[in-house]
Amino acid sequence: MGVHRLIKEEEKRLLLFLFEQVGVSEKHYPLTGLVDEYEGGKMGSISFSLDGEATYAGDLIQVDYTDTDGTEIVITLTHDTENQLLDLDFWKIDFSALITYPQPENVIVKKY
Repeated sequence: MGVHRLIKEEEKRLLLFLFEQVGVSEKHYPLTGLVDEYEGGKMGSISFSLDGEATYAGDLIQVDYTDTDGTEIVITLTHDTENQLLDLDFWKIDFSALITYPQPENVIVKKY
């Protein structure tokens, strides 16, 4: 994994919004800890599994976002088999770098 860092406020804001959409809270998934950036933060994806040992158990929610360059991004929040957050995964369809971090009011929630 990469270098551990504290979760950023913009990430926390987006995560709390995603939690609301699926009916959970920070009580279920605390956000006070460290994260790892995938690809040096290029696309915005972060991992909550600092030891890299967690096993994917499913998606909590998926949202769509359009970056300021007009490129579509799919954002997926996942959890592991221990029911802890695993990843906040950003997939920009052209694999280019994220330009503007999404704000909750700018994402489109997919129905789960």
